[in-house]
Amino acid sequence: MDASIIIVSYNSQADLRDCLDSILQACPDRTRYEVIVVDNGSEDASQMVIQQHYPMVRLLENTNTGYAGGNNYGAALARGEYLVFLNPDTVVMPGAIDALLGPLRTDPMIGLTTACLVHHDHPQQVNACGNQMHYTGLAYCRGANQPRTDYQTSTYVDAVSGAACAIRRSLFTTLGGFDPQFFMYVEDSDLSLRVRLHGLQCFYVAEAVIHHKYQLNYTAQKAFLIERNRYSMLIKNFSPSVLVRLLPGLLIAEIITGSYFLLRGPRYWGIKPRLYQHIWRYLRTVSAPPTTEAQERAVIQQLSSQLDFQSIQQGWLTRWLAWLVNPLLHLAHRFAGGWS
Repeated sequence: MDASIIIVSYNSQADLRDCLDSILQACPDRTRYEVIVVDNGSEDASQMVIQQHYPMVRLLENTNTGYAGGNNYGAALARGEYLVFLNPDTVVMPGAIDALLGPLRTDPMIGLTTACLVHHDHPQQVNACGNQMHYTGLAYCRGANQPRTDYQTSTYVDAVSGAACAIRRSLFTTLGGFDPQFFMYVEDSDLSLRVRLHGLQCFYVAEAVIHHKYQLNYTAQKAFLIERNRYSMLIKNFSPSVLVRLLPGLLIAEIITGSYFLLRGPRYWGIKPRLYQHIWRYLRTVSAPPTTEAQERAVIQQLSSQLDFQSIQQGWLTRWLAWLVNPLLHLAHRFAGGWS
């Protein structure tokens, strides 16, 4: 079996048929590709839709273990040499899966590939061409809402988007898969970081075009999970001496994110206190990473030292913030990466 395409579904009935129809059309050879849907305890008719209309799809029933746990469950039972992870609200264009797998087949130094995700209703507009990752762990969609024509060249990226990415099954197993403690959010950044620390690269494939029915929904709970998982990712992947070097940049990032939550309103004001309680507990349970300090600092040097405030909101305030904050973040980045 060449590849296993894994989709984690949770009450995804409205999107599943478009997603599965597009995959089966793009990958008609059942001897080369298998399609696995992991249903995380849906309460809609998702399972019935698959059972009645898609007998060629492997349906795995699961409790709700989130995006990370669901994908790990599917990967454990997958038969393919390669694993492709897709969100259920994606629509695969012809040739996209083969294009996504191509670099993994030909270049042993590429550990993860990611697709050219475009908005389903506006396919000439980018949703994500990989993710940009700041050295403080903050990550955002590369090229978000920009013209697709600006991202027609495949290239190395900081991290992949979990909405559409691929990896060798052997590497996924070696790295331990997605971190199930994350449940959802940042697990793609965490896996990307572990691939980088393993000495491999993340690669954006421009020809792997996949539509994404993306809807921005930034609730207070989502904001907390992103912050919690961002710090968990840093703490478990970097040694204490490197974390100390990250502190100046992290303090600047705390001022920025804390101010943003204050402006969002009372529902967001409890995020940071909950976050600091988690950090205190997590620090006492996490074990030392398997990497050396030199490896960790080398990867930090490769991550972005600048925050793209304009991707958050256009205007004079974000331009002023970029002018004020990014030079400080750059200096802190040089210190974290080895300059002293």
